[in-house]
Amino acid sequence: MQPPTPPEITNSGPEQIRGISDHYFVPDPLRDEMLGPSKELRPHWKVCASMLDEMGPARMERCRESARRAIHENGVTHNVYGDPNGLDRPWELDLIPLLIGPEEWSVVSEGLIQRASLLDLLLADFYGPKRALLEGLLPPELLWANAAFLRSCHGVPVIGDRRLHLYAADLVRTRDGDFQVLSDRTQAPSGTGYLLENRIAVLRSIPEIFNSYHVERLAPFFVALRDSLLQLCPRENPRIVLLTSGPYNETYFEHAYLAQYLGYSLVQGKDLTVRDEMVYLKTVGGLQRVDVILRRVDDDFCDNLELFGDSYLGVPGLLQAVRQGNVAVANSLGAGVLQAPGFLPFLPALCREFLGEELKLASVSTWWCGQKKERQYVLEHLSELVIKSAFPTRGADPVFGYDLAKEEISDLADAIKTHPEQYVAQLPAMSCTAPSFSGGEIQPRRFVLRSYLISRDDSYVVMNGGLTRITPSAESVLVSLQRGGGSKDTWILADAPVPPVTLLGSVNQPIPFSLGTGDLPSMIADNLYWLGRYVERTEGKVHLARTALRRYVEGSGREDSEAAKVLATWCQPDGKFSDGPEFIRGLVHYVRDEEVGLGVRDAFLQIQSLTRVLRDRFPMDAYRVLQEGYENLFDRASDEDRSPAQAMRLLDGVVTGLAAFCGLATDSMMGSQAWRFYDMGRRIERAMQTLELLKNLILHPDSDRALLEAVLEITECAFPYRRRYLTRLEKLAVVDLLLVEGNNPRSVAFQLATVGEHLNALPRGAESSDFHENRDQQVLGTVRALIQEEEAAMRQNQAQGQHEALAEFLPKVIDHVRKLSEAIAQVYFSHVILSLSRGGNFREPLA
Repeated sequence: MQPPTPPEITNSGPEQIRGISDHYFVPDPLRDEMLGPSKELRPHWKVCASMLDEMGPARMERCRESARRAIHENGVTHNVYGDPNGLDRPWELDLIPLLIGPEEWSVVSEGLIQRASLLDLLLADFYGPKRALLEGLLPPELLWANAAFLRSCHGVPVIGDRRLHLYAADLVRTRDGDFQVLSDRTQAPSGTGYLLENRIAVLRSIPEIFNSYHVERLAPFFVALRDSLLQLCPRENPRIVLLTSGPYNETYFEHAYLAQYLGYSLVQGKDLTVRDEMVYLKTVGGLQRVDVILRRVDDDFCDNLELFGDSYLGVPGLLQAVRQGNVAVANSLGAGVLQAPGFLPFLPALCREFLGEELKLASVSTWWCGQKKERQYVLEHLSELVIKSAFPTRGADPVFGYDLAKEEISDLADAIKTHPEQYVAQLPAMSCTAPSFSGGEIQPRRFVLRSYLISRDDSYVVMNGGLTRITPSAESVLVSLQRGGGSKDTWILADAPVPPVTLLGSVNQPIPFSLGTGDLPSMIADNLYWLGRYVERTEGKVHLARTALRRYVEGSGREDSEAAKVLATWCQPDGKFSDGPEFIRGLVHYVRDEEVGLGVRDAFLQIQSLTRVLRDRFPMDAYRVLQEGYENLFDRASDEDRSPAQAMRLLDGVVTGLAAFCGLATDSMMGSQAWRFYDMGRRIERAMQTLELLKNLILHPDSDRALLEAVLEITECAFPYRRRYLTRLEKLAVVDLLLVEGNNPRSVAFQLATVGEHLNALPRGAESSDFHENRDQQVLGTVRALIQEEEAAMRQNQAQGQHEALAEFLPKVIDHVRKLSEAIAQVYFSHVILSLSRGGNFREPLA
């Protein structure tokens, strides 16, 4: 399909944009991607500009809102440290893409491939013969003083003789129109997951513009990525995992997204263990060997045994396993050393020496202050330069000399003179803008393009696309997503239609079948189990609060009012509930307010925290339902919602939302190990809540009709009770239905029977003792026997003294259910032999 011819633009002067971008103004001497030197449209922008003009600002605003909503619903976030809303901060996307022509991209790609090959050779040299230092090609300070140079990695062989598998370069455009490298990303380059989401959002929001061009696809890069990782292991059907530092990492969304997209297990350091110099994944079926680790954890945090000892993110002994050739890590440990800006001035000479070629893709003009002549130049031109650390640093912003006062320039000069080897200076590189839609009009934004490469065979494959990041305003010169910047989709244009590409292989391609038995990582199982518990806990709290509210508002007499107060006390034992509006406010406070540490909001936050960790385990619709429920209850609710009617609607909405989430989650996991742990968590929590309700009921001195009806309403057993018992309400009959009736889906006996079915269906690991492996079954048998004994006693004895016996019996059952939960954790989550009798202490996981 040929791109359509744009509408004719009548104008006696240079070709101009009309309509939506009438006021698009690019100040001199900046270069713009869309407009040429005479403010004429560049050829490959004509179609896009005319279609933007045709759409108009109102429709563009609707498209932008549609993309923003899709990004929010899909949970695309970029976490910001220190920001009160740092977790789950929405990803910012500008709809107007960055367009790059095929001839220009071909030149850039050639330079990127050469640069990646050079950096890979330098890594091998730095951790091997160190020829660059011995021959004087590189000042020794840049290596020995570099904290990212890991001495423990010296001489460590790598599988496949490749150390730099995934490489990214941050590119800027000069006023002359050439691309230059601002920085190299060699440790664990981020952004590929975000650019995939950018492409999807833009394609759905402005499909007519996308379809008017021949845009290169992104999928071939990810096919090459999977092929490259497969080549790192000679074993057939190797196990590849993506190592993340966890949900508090700023790009955790991307880690989960890529793991799901590529089909890899998403793991944290505590999911892995090293045994006999080999890496294993802890699964519910035992330990499974890991062959390749695609890491998204910084070098020195990967092994707290040989690298950074205070790290909780890595795997003790990982480096030794790499040293023995038993596991491949991409990128190799120590690769982050090359992110130091101090290397940039020396790359041309290193390229000539190591490759015998001139460097094709230049770096931004950079001076290392460790050299006398260069330092003198920097000190004389401080007000014109950008000053950076010479070494990779976390969270350090560049210093713009032209923004400094005289005293600040003097202080900076003194710092450079004191430790010159720690500083580099660069020419201001943000001299090119791209059009961005903001505030109903098109405005220029400075940008940085991050391009990605993956190793394949003896060369590299360049992604035909990239992550373009833009400044937050037209005046800003700092591109930082942490400081409010945004992103763009990057379109690499082709001369002809581009065939579709998929990560799935040919339908005729044979693949090894796998039953997947025992493949669920233990930490994932642990979090699924606690997700089930918190979902049930939240639902139980809402049922309790809703029943108390309904009894108080809709009750017909004193009994209902007193029952409501009793239930409110069960909600919040330390709360004060008086009559009238104060009672309503107290209940709504329990549901919505953050300072109630054991309230509904706290439980809901725990669910959100766990789904953040498990986002690759659920369909997107389940995640959207949960987000919508939270926003309705906490973010969108106002003070007016504290009225009884509004409060009831809010609580009904939470119950409905949780039911929808549970249904979607169950449908997506039914029959799998993941579902069994999630459902076991729900069953254990439901049994605990029912037991606590019965204990409170038995201990209450006056269990009248209203209170018994309320307990049946909370447990959703009012109708089953009426069908079973046609006579009046009676305390022991309620206990019988909720405790021992095996055919009641809400009873404790039913929950324990279901837990038993799950345990029988789960695999048993081979590395632990028989006592340890069967401990969960033993405890389950004990608690079920206790309930059967109590059932027999209740059948034989209907005397008044039975109430006192129940008061002693129920705490005993609660204690055994707790022990059952701990036993499940021992068998499936810890991979450590511990005896409950020796005081094994298990806590709820930090998601």
